[in-house]
Amino acid sequence: MASALFSLYPSALSLLVVDDNSPDGTGEIAEKLAQEYPGRVSVLHRLGKQGLGTAYLEGFAQALEEGAEVIVQMDADFSHNPERIVDLQERLQESDMVLGSRYVEGGKLDDVWPLWRRALSSFGNLYARTILGLPIRDVTGGFRAWRRETLLGMPLEKIRSNGYAFQVEMVYLAHRCGYRVKEVPIYFADRQWGESKMSFAIQLEAILRILAIRFSYRGVKVCR
Repeated sequence: MASALFSLYPSALSLLVVDDNSPDGTGEIAEKLAQEYPGRVSVLHRLGKQGLGTAYLEGFAQALEEGAEVIVQMDADFSHNPERIVDLQERLQESDMVLGSRYVEGGKLDDVWPLWRRALSSFGNLYARTILGLPIRDVTGGFRAWRRETLLGMPLEKIRSNGYAFQVEMVYLAHRCGYRVKEVPIYFADRQWGESKMSFAIQLEAILRILAIRFSYRGVKVCR
């Protein structure tokens, strides 16, 4: 992914890797990349697995501290096409946050996905949208672009989701704060590298967390 990104964007992009002391050697590989691309790759090492949500929040904080004007989050297994980053960034000119969406017109899931996996993804989005009253079609996707000002204006310290529901809580906060959220269609490919970490326990945690999000922000002013 690092090689693909830097070949596509030879000068206008930098990369931040958040490593939770991964046993597969991610941290060491990232450090080698930092040496190979001096000044363009940063590595944030954390002590052990602390969860998806805190990894993103600490990553956002470091990117903002380093002066990033646009922050793009994406999977590194090529489910998200790095060539679409330009599209997401361009749409930020007319919005505050842009979502790569599988569920708007023109969006699509990979045909190799089994029926049960398609149904689970579709139901998860419908469930979250319904419970939270969101007009956004793809609230669980992880291919997103943020304006610096948007992240700075959101009360990220209120985020409590630390699993897959983190993506939902982030877009819910953005919507509650009145930010303009734009969805652009993407083709979500099957992963080329790695294995899914999704399990029944993770799915159950996400379902319960959506309910918690709905009630924890009720009657509360959430924006700065």
